[in-house]
Amino acid sequence: MHNQPSVDALLDIIAEFMRKEAAPRLPGHTAFHARVAANALDIVRRELALSPKSLAAEKERLEKLLGETGDLETLNRRLCERIASGEIDEEAPGFADHLWTVTLDKLAVDQPGFASYKAFLARHPDSGHARG
Repeated sequence: MHNQPSVDALLDIIAEFMRKEAAPRLPGHTAFHARVAANALDIVRRELALSPKSLAAEKERLEKLLGETGDLETLNRRLCERIASGEIDEEAPGFADHLWTVTLDKLAVDQPGFASYKAFLARHPDSGHARG
């Protein structure tokens, strides 16, 4: 059974309320914090929508890059160890693409309005990259 409204809709409703109803009625610094909270809810909504797919893809890329399996935290730690030891550098096949994709995935969640991110999406509409 699917409950209505969805988590996404609830987060959207709360953020909208904080922005349009609460913040305008609150004094200075408190209004600012209400807008920050609304923005944080937007990030949570995008995180819930986009992260499962991007984290699974990140794990898959790391397994291919490192030639081993494991959970995402372990794989990222191993990547850091190999970078620190010089075993993996910017010339490693797939490494630069992996870093670029992780960056785009994080921007899609944290800062989808970032000018350079939006410019990339405009130049590469068929990139298949998630849009927040």
